[in-house]
Amino acid sequence: MTIQEFQRLIESIYLRKDSARGIPANVAWLMEEVGELSRALRKRDEPEIAGEFADVLAWLCTLASIAGVDLERVASAKYGGGCPKCRQASCVCEG
Repeated sequence: MTIQEFQRLIESIYLRKDSARGIPANVAWLMEEVGELSRALRKRDEPEIAGEFADVLAWLCTLASIAGVDLERVASAKYGGGCPKCRQASCVCEG
């Protein structure tokens, strides 16, 4: 599944409800999921880690859709040529 296909899937499941909730509330949900991912990573709970990564991606897609952003398009535009600063496929920037 591509990023765009996943974003469209999340739209078909949740966009009506998430749009009504608004951006600030959806940002709060995303931050809650990031916190859950952080806890799962600290516990090294592999099944939980996988699920939390999926949840974070889903909430990120929701926010992008509400904001009118095609994640696949913008990710490709920014990172498709390598590092945005040095343009190398394997970053050689300092720091």
